[in-house]
Amino acid sequence: MLETPYTFIVIPCYNEEKGITIKEYSRFLDNYHNAKICFVNDGSTDSTLTLLNTLKEKYPDKIYIVSLLKNIGKAAAVREGITYCNLNFEHQFIGYLDADLATTLEEFMEIQKFLNDEVEFCFGSRIRKIGSTIERENSRFLIGRVIATFISQMLDLKVYDTQCGCKIFTREISIQLFKKEFISRWLFDVELFFRMIALFGKERAIQKMHEVPLKSWVEKGNSKVKPSYFFNLWVDLYKIRKKYNRINLT
Repeated sequence: MLETPYTFIVIPCYNEEKGITIKEYSRFLDNYHNAKICFVNDGSTDSTLTLLNTLKEKYPDKIYIVSLLKNIGKAAAVREGITYCNLNFEHQFIGYLDADLATTLEEFMEIQKFLNDEVEFCFGSRIRKIGSTIERENSRFLIGRVIATFISQMLDLKVYDTQCGCKIFTREISIQLFKKEFISRWLFDVELFFRMIALFGKERAIQKMHEVPLKSWVEKGNSKVKPSYFFNLWVDLYKIRKKYNRINLT
């Protein structure tokens, strides 16, 4: 018999033994009884899996672990986690966060509140504004803005931040968005927007999405994306645009 958790949070993990803070996860799980977490151990070679099992022992009914034998990248790991949850549970909402909780679990749940009968896809946005705490290296911020602006123009959507690692969906739309494999290991977020447009058309897709400025986002540790990927990134963007432009024309 399928269980019925209200919300699932998928968290991909690759060598995160220093990035995962048990205290933060424990505080959240102690206070949010309608949420469950699915960790995807993406072929880690450190003690990540041992750490996850420790959490699992503490919260056996709230934590699930999908452990992969080899590293397949963030895009595929998130897809594995969401597919696993959708096949085995009857939740209402599902989304994903980064393991270091640059966006907190609590804020994830706040953003979820924007989902309704009309809005099926919400995502956090790292907008620096009065009243928010967005801590990010200036160099990464500037490079990120260049990339984000280009992506926004490519999508022809007024999206400020496509790459924030906090995205939440209704269960129904997640099944459609994560049905097929992604082209890029890291830019799958961009593909999600293209898939929304392919499914519903641009105007309808806009009505079904909502961008929420984050109250807090704190950069922690080093990015898993190698600096050299900056050059391959443009190749991935070209492949993504080519594929989905072809779909939209057929």
